[in-house]
Amino acid sequence: MKIDQVALQLYTLREHLKTPSDIATSLKKVREIGYSAVQASGMGPIPEADFVQILKEEGLTLCATHESGPEILNETEKVIEHLHKLDCKHTAYPYPAGINFGEPGAVAKLAAELDVAGAKMKAAGLTLSYHNHGNEFFKIDGVSILESIYALTNPAHLAAELDTYWVQYGGANPVDWCKKMAGRMPLLHLKDFSCGLDNKAYFCEIGNGNLDFHGIIAAAEDSGCEWFIVEQDSTPGDPFDSVKISYDYIRKNLVNA
Repeated sequence: MKIDQVALQLYTLREHLKTPSDIATSLKKVREIGYSAVQASGMGPIPEADFVQILKEEGLTLCATHESGPEILNETEKVIEHLHKLDCKHTAYPYPAGINFGEPGAVAKLAAELDVAGAKMKAAGLTLSYHNHGNEFFKIDGVSILESIYALTNPAHLAAELDTYWVQYGGANPVDWCKKMAGRMPLLHLKDFSCGLDNKAYFCEIGNGNLDFHGIIAAAEDSGCEWFIVEQDSTPGDPFDSVKISYDYIRKNLVNA
């Protein structure tokens, strides 16, 4: 992994991204920390042209976005137009909101809809990925929901944006899943996992948790991962402090150059 493949998922800073002015100020801080790429998510409204200009001024690459799940499935052309305006190749279906995986046929229905949307995006030169949480590791008839989603979709139409924390939280092995997604995982969320004295799981900065990131990154590189995206859903204090801790640890311990 090269340092210029390391990006920041802006959802981590969502409380500091509510206005165009907030976005400009926050992206300046992100660049000063050292990140050269970001994934757009959790931001307040901003015209695409203005966002692109801020990115350009700060020397930041927009490696990917998260878009509304219903818009991806039901208004795919709108999402395609948005991504083209941003000059961004990758997006991900962020969360199966409103979908009850316990209902018969729900997994197959979602997979079919993702496959259709992904085919449209591929035709437009874009890539749709699926971002997992922990619930997709629930097994139905012995097979996890996430495995079924990938089995029921064309790899050319749906890629993976694995999230290391949620893979671990779901009881699976992030290294094994990076290997499983070989050739199908352009995006990886680097998110560390810790357990507190209260016996509860916590998000934490990269290097402050328990995940084997040397093994994860090696497996992800072998699988063809393009972007390694730092995310921390909640932080103990200032999120800018947390994303700097993660960046500094990655730069010192995990990158090749």
